[in-house]
Amino acid sequence: MGKAKEKTKGFVAEFKEFVTKGNVIDLAVGVIIGAAFKAIVDSLVNDVVMPVISLITGGLSFATEWYLPLASGGKAAYATLKEAQDAGVPVLYYGNFISAVLNFLIMSFVIFLFVKGINTLRSKLEKKPEVEAAPTTKTCPFCCTEIAIDAVKCPHCTADIPAEETEEKE
Repeated sequence: MGKAKEKTKGFVAEFKEFVTKGNVIDLAVGVIIGAAFKAIVDSLVNDVVMPVISLITGGLSFATEWYLPLASGGKAAYATLKEAQDAGVPVLYYGNFISAVLNFLIMSFVIFLFVKGINTLRSKLEKKPEVEAAPTTKTCPFCCTEIAIDAVKCPHCTADIPAEETEEKE
């Protein structure tokens, strides 16, 4: 019984750690904001885009006129969507599907623009790393003092700097 209790405590502690991590909280906030954003995009599609498309297509409404009854006679047997629904006929709502695809495309495009804008802003705000200047000094291998990079003789110990030391700079 002791091992079972320890496993339960370990599981609860592990779950508590998981829930309190920043990533879970960030994800929850993202889902909530996403749901609110979806409502805005749905309104944009249904209240702005779809009426314009209906105007272009001669007043057709995606939701009520773009459907296909899946019974004998098809759309010819039922003049309206309401008639087909009242008759209990299964109906393929391809107009709603087109509306959902437009919703997705518009939402994806808006999110793309949003992320692109944030990335542009972030790159402008971040400091660019400074380019390190080429070294102008080196260390004398004999006396370990700092000397000019192109020196062939150390001014402190007067030692000749080996040729390989001067070739490294090139």
